Amino acid sequence: MSIHVILAILIALTIHEAAHAVCAYKLGDPTAKNEGRVSLNPLRHLDLFGTILFLIIGIGWGKPVPVNPNYFENPKRDQALVALAGPASNFFLAVLLAIPLKFYNFGFSPEINYLLLIIFEINILLCAFNLIPIPPLDGSKILALLIPKTKYYQYEQFLNANLSYIVLILLADIFFARNILGFSVTWTILETMTTILKTVIFLGT
Repeated sequence: MSIHVILAILIALTIHEAAHAVCAYKLGDPTAKNEGRVSLNPLRHLDLFGTILFLIIGIGWGKPVPVNPNYFENPKRDQALVALAGPASNFFLAVLLAIPLKFYNFGFSPEINYLLLIIFEINILLCAFNLIPIPPLDGSKILALLIPKTKYYQYEQFLNANLSYIVLILLADIFFARNILGFSVTWTILETMTTILKTVIFLGT
């Protein structure tokens, strides 16, 4: 794996996890800040397994940011906002990178342009992957906004009780489904979402 890809992964994961921590702190939860997660130091945000996955297959995750919903004024809404902050940060970074990538008139060297392209692609991928509404991904918390208040507790309990099984199914789909069945739900969703995100970004710049 090239140094460009490794650098892009470090930038994308760091921005993503730091955004979670900053958002949680702004909404009243000091837990992540007290653990040093309101930081742009990549070492504070790397998850061993998630980083290995990123290096092997191109998708992964950082170390989960600790969140204590008891600090929030509106736990259901605020947990969703904290979850959304991660992929949103990757999306906005991709938007900023799309400007030089689209116009190519900033005088950068081919090496710099290639690095910007890789950072753009990794941020789009991380944004799309985390928006999938499957735990432990951020999309599962965002989806909770659509769950009626009367069912929210049961939804949380279901996710907590079945998290390990859901993760196993997700990993099996990512690693094996395409080779065995010729079709992967996760990869199909990712390809669709990344195409949509790129279209939206480049039409808007």
